[in-house]
Amino acid sequence: MIYADNAATTMMSSVALDAMINCIKNTWGNPSSLYEFGQKAAEVLAESRQIIAKCINATADEIYFTSGGSESDNQAIISAAKIGARKGKKHIISTAFEHHAVLYTLKKLEHEGFEIELLDVHENGIILPEQIKNAIRDETCLVTIMFANNEIGTIQPIEEIGKICRERKIIFHTDAVQAAGHLPIDVDAQNIDMLSMSAHKFHGAKGVGALYVRKGIKLESLIEGGAQEKGKRAGTENVPAICAMATALNDSCKNLETNSRKLLNLRGKLIEGLKKIPRSILNGDENRRLPNNVNFCFEGIEGESLLLLLDDKGICASSGSACTSGSLDPSHVLLAIGRPHEIAHGSLRLSLDENISESDVDYIIKSVAEVVEYLRGMSPLWKDKISGKKEFVLK
Repeated sequence: MIYADNAATTMMSSVALDAMINCIKNTWGNPSSLYEFGQKAAEVLAESRQIIAKCINATADEIYFTSGGSESDNQAIISAAKIGARKGKKHIISTAFEHHAVLYTLKKLEHEGFEIELLDVHENGIILPEQIKNAIRDETCLVTIMFANNEIGTIQPIEEIGKICRERKIIFHTDAVQAAGHLPIDVDAQNIDMLSMSAHKFHGAKGVGALYVRKGIKLESLIEGGAQEKGKRAGTENVPAICAMATALNDSCKNLETNSRKLLNLRGKLIEGLKKIPRSILNGDENRRLPNNVNFCFEGIEGESLLLLLDDKGICASSGSACTSGSLDPSHVLLAIGRPHEIAHGSLRLSLDENISESDVDYIIKSVAEVVEYLRGMSPLWKDKISGKKEFVLK
């Protein structure tokens, strides 16, 4: 089995798993308890907070633990919105291809009287800093732009956007769920005020994440009932999962350069191989993308059929975000970059990790080509295109 859906979730690393098991066995006390056993758990919690902060050049008291990226996004956006509302500022800027954890939260705020401006995305999947600069108004209270897109992998000019926001004294939040552990992050140098991450995207456990909040920004509590996380996130902390997250992130950051170099080579090989399939197109900028991400559309096929047949060949992949994989609608990300509905339906996302080999990539290329040819051979629409009754969309 070749697992090529790491954007959906990653396998826990051995170091993270060992850290989690050790914590479950030996440090399972409640970190809020005053006796020694509880305080040992509190020490692990504090150490994990420090490790995560160091990985993104933050301070430990700027890190809040959550259940994952979706909760972190919700808490960051709602907090910034409430800060803005208190000042009479209710305009929020984002993009049309954000993760649904961001888009649905913004939709909720829209119903509460906020004006949401979703910027158009260029065909290469990258937002320009000038778009942000031109969209900002006196009443803008928040700019939220993802660090790297979860479907097409394109990396946004975060530092430049953050600088614009800093100059205008506007809170800048970035959903870094796909970036953390895969790209260098420095919240200070990149002018980031709030940042979301999720452990299971960088070989940690599911159900745990973190939110970075720059000192001086008032964080709103979404969950009431206790004084955990400085009163901003009630509920006994999942110390074993948090310990595993810190271990996984630290390990990923230490090996980031080596892993990126390997993945860039494999990514290039995979892109070149899939480009040879007739009527195919790479989604997003070829170079300014996550080292492990490859996303293609193939004319004349349905993505769901492609995934099922690839699964028969022992390849795990996806057609978009794992959070919407049950939907029959085309990807909102692909529509945002201008792909027609017909083409967007035939998408394939392959997200590699450092355990995949060159021979695995060769097999993926061969298998995708075979499956695409097979599906096209069964398609009446494709036959009409071949015969000239209908026009091709892709060159």
